[in-house]
Order: sequence, then structure tokens, then C-alpha cells
Amino acid sequence: MQKNEISKIWNIDKAHSNIEFTVRHMMISNVRGRFLSFDGDVKFDPDNLNDASIKMMIDSSSIFTNENDRDKHLKSPDFLNVEKYPLVEFVSTSVTRSGEKITVNGNLTIRDVTKQVAITGELEGPIVDPYGKNRIGFDGSAAIARKDFGLTWNMILEGGGLMVGDNVKIDIHMELTSERNKA
Repeated sequence: MQKNEISKIWNIDKAHSNIEFTVRHMMISNVRGRFLSFDGDVKFDPDNLNDASIKMMIDSSSIFTNENDRDKHLKSPDFLNVEKYPLVEFVSTSVTRSGEKITVNGNLTIRDVTKQVAITGELEGPIVDPYGKNRIGFDGSAAIARKDFGLTWNMILEGGGLMVGDNVKIDIHMELTSERNKA
């Protein structure tokens, strides 16, 4: 593919993208969940990431863990407080490549608390799909401490330990499309 055929503006293919998380439950297992609604502005040239810019907006009320009562609790003031803070946002500050690894540094805002986060992963592609669009994939992960964002609710278990772990693993699976330039 010639460089002038790749656009710098990418659209999230939501049918093939996920934002997921994992957190320890009762010190014996992991609970997984995802956000069902998100959008973003993604601009970059895969051959030159220096001026890349990424802004993601996640609808905090779209949290889904496959358990209605838990989802209601996660939406409550004990956790995300979706009535007061309807969005979780990520804005990149830099994107770098080291070999096959891509690191997206940026500011993550949850409940009006902003912290620096590094998302590390890999780009796959670009390819041209059967419909004539450019496609590229990104799989990355980050880890945050939920208490750093004011998510401090917990319960002490009878045998010791806590109901909810502090460390949250975030996994991002994005498929992006762009129109082919006709230059």
C-alpha cells in the first residue's frame, strides 16, 4: 500500500471493537465487564505516530458485567456515579513505537479525577478490506488503581481481605477504518 493512500483520520468500527475491564472479586476470582457505548476521535499515520491524537469518550452508564444488580451498584455513587459523571474520557498526550510495541500515554478522567495512564499494545495492519476501506487494529492494555480515581467503596470480608480489588486491568480492542485517499 502506498503511503499517500492512508488517511490520518480513523473511525472506530464499533461492531469489531471493545473496551473491557477485569477486577479481583473477594480475593478468589476475577470479574470481567465492558462498556457497551463509546466513541472517539482518532488521528494518526501508522508510519509516523509523532503527531497522533486520540480522544475516547465512554458512556459510563453503559457498563455491563452480565449481572444486573452489580451493574446498578457500579452505576451508583459508590462507584461511577453515572448521574453526576456520565462520561469516562481518555485524551492521548503521546504515542510512541518501540519495535512492535505501541505505547499510548494520556490522561484518563473518571469521576472528574484525571490521572496519567499508559496503554501498551500492538497495531495490526493496515489492510484494505473487500469494500475498499483502510483497516487497522489495535490491541492494548493498561492497569489502574481504582482508588486513585475516587472509587473507594469496599467491604471487609469475614476471613479478612476485601470484597473488590483495587487494581483494574483495562483491555482495549479497536478496529479502525478510514477512506482511501485518491491522491
